[in-house]
Amino acid sequence: MTAIFVFGSNLAGIHGAGAAREAHQSWGAVWGAGIGLHGQSYAIPTKDEHIRTMSIPRIAGFVADFIRYAAAHPQHSFLVTAIGCGLAGHDPADIAPLFAGATENVFLSEKLVAAIR
Repeated sequence: MTAIFVFGSNLAGIHGAGAAREAHQSWGAVWGAGIGLHGQSYAIPTKDEHIRTMSIPRIAGFVADFIRYAAAHPQHSFLVTAIGCGLAGHDPADIAPLFAGATENVFLSEKLVAAIR
């Protein structure tokens, strides 16, 4: 299985800090591309094109797209960081439930798993 690093991004695709920076430096995230698979990374937007934090319902749509993508690509392992819980400022308890129903190839960060318990 190929490991895919899943991180919170912004719609502008500016990967300058946090997990987005790690994705750009080490996992193939593309500058200017804020959604989807690039290299061995998958961007889930948590901030808009003006780098403003998105609402949970708006993030939920992008997470649902990701969950469908992961289900359609069982040959990959998706390593999900605590998207939206760093620079975007959301609580893990609000983000973790968005991943309910994710397939077995989706692995949530300990921060998100702890919020589910």
